Amino acid sequence: MGTEESFGSLLRWAADHGISDSVDQQTSHSCLGDSLCVCFFPDAGGRGLGAVRQLNKGELVLRVPKSVLFTTQSLSLEDEKLARALKRYPSLSSTQKLTFCLLYEIGKGTSSWWLPYLKHLPQSYDILATFGEFEKQALQVDYGIWATEKAALKSLMEWRGVKGLMEEFNIKNQLQTFKAWLWASATISSRALYVPWDEAGCLCPVGDLFNYAAPEGESIDGTDVSFFSPHASLNGDITTDELHEEQRDTQWALTDGGFEEDVSAYCFYARESYKKGEQVLLSYGTYSNLELLEYYGFLLQENPNDKVFIPLEHDIYNSSSWPKESLYIHQNGNPSFSLLSALRLWATHPNKRRGVGHLAYSGSQLSVKNEILVMQLLSKNCLTVLNNLPTSVEEDNQLLCNICKIQDLQVPRELRKMLLTYGGEFSAFLETNGVVNRDEAELHLSGKIKRSLERWKLAVQWRLLYKKALVDCISYCTRTICSLSS
Repeated sequence: MGTEESFGSLLRWAADHGISDSVDQQTSHSCLGDSLCVCFFPDAGGRGLGAVRQLNKGELVLRVPKSVLFTTQSLSLEDEKLARALKRYPSLSSTQKLTFCLLYEIGKGTSSWWLPYLKHLPQSYDILATFGEFEKQALQVDYGIWATEKAALKSLMEWRGVKGLMEEFNIKNQLQTFKAWLWASATISSRALYVPWDEAGCLCPVGDLFNYAAPEGESIDGTDVSFFSPHASLNGDITTDELHEEQRDTQWALTDGGFEEDVSAYCFYARESYKKGEQVLLSYGTYSNLELLEYYGFLLQENPNDKVFIPLEHDIYNSSSWPKESLYIHQNGNPSFSLLSALRLWATHPNKRRGVGHLAYSGSQLSVKNEILVMQLLSKNCLTVLNNLPTSVEEDNQLLCNICKIQDLQVPRELRKMLLTYGGEFSAFLETNGVVNRDEAELHLSGKIKRSLERWKLAVQWRLLYKKALVDCISYCTRTICSLSS
């Protein structure tokens, strides 16, 4: 198929260096064909890996030798000058070093051993750090905007920290720009896989073609009662740092691949049984949609690990020892275990909280009156947030339809007609991208505008899922109140 043909040189190079989807690792013109093939899944991540036969859950489907993993270590071993230079910059993070190594290797051009792999990397990414001001504001929700600003600032500071190293190596001018750094850091963020010897991870040729599947079940977020003992919760012994450490440990345990020392290779296993032609997916770990946008540049319409946060009264945070990160609403509208627990304690008189704390932390309702009060508060807060946002669910749905129509248009006359029809946020987008005053002959969607359009679409999709979760939460509260009152 066309996609496979365009990857021919990469797959031949990969096969020549031991990458294989065959247990027997027989010599072949391609590293794929026994278990997997490169396919295009237009409604499920785009380019990915499909099953060429029946695959059984837990079956080894791909092996990538350590010698083909792109790491700071692998490049340093082959380049003494690079190794010495990196040691002179001990303040650089492992991610900064790996990002620099990627740009350094690209600067070698056709002399790079990694060229067959490097030339097939995506030309652009849609992670939060690449969002412009318009796309950032299109998220509408404060913590979404804040996450974008934080990601962009982090990228900028990391780039500035590596400027000296870039100048020392006389990296090509176009590779020293912030735009180039954003691309390289996005490559590392969205494609790097965990290895035990480098915090930045590794780039894994062919192995990074797997698209994402959210792991089943929930992350450690307060919904796992056994993780927090009632005694520890009541005395505030669980810290946010401990929660994050537990989340990181759980995340690695959920992945469907890893580096195996005994075979000195990165090995990937089928996370479930697949029929011939189905897309074979990989779980990178447990992420909310905002985190998927931040690190990978996509989101899931149905994400069992998504988290929606709403502003809460300060007293609610103080009434319990649950970390703020655990007080959220699920994508389906259900409040998290810890959010319900915190609200139940908050709705209890301060003098009585210690006496009922063990019930609240075990997930029990404290009383009918208390539960109704909790549902009323939660519903009111969700409604307040929805009313304060610039657009409604219905308006966002229509906006998404219009964006999709524009993305499909190629004829300038039809594009002009649509530009005159749409207003509001759409006009702001067109003005931001300098499209409004163009002559019809010049009216087309450039690559830059298409990328901005796609990021705007992602922002609207994220805020729409956020609003739908609040609407569903209000329905949840209403149903609960009706049930308790009957």
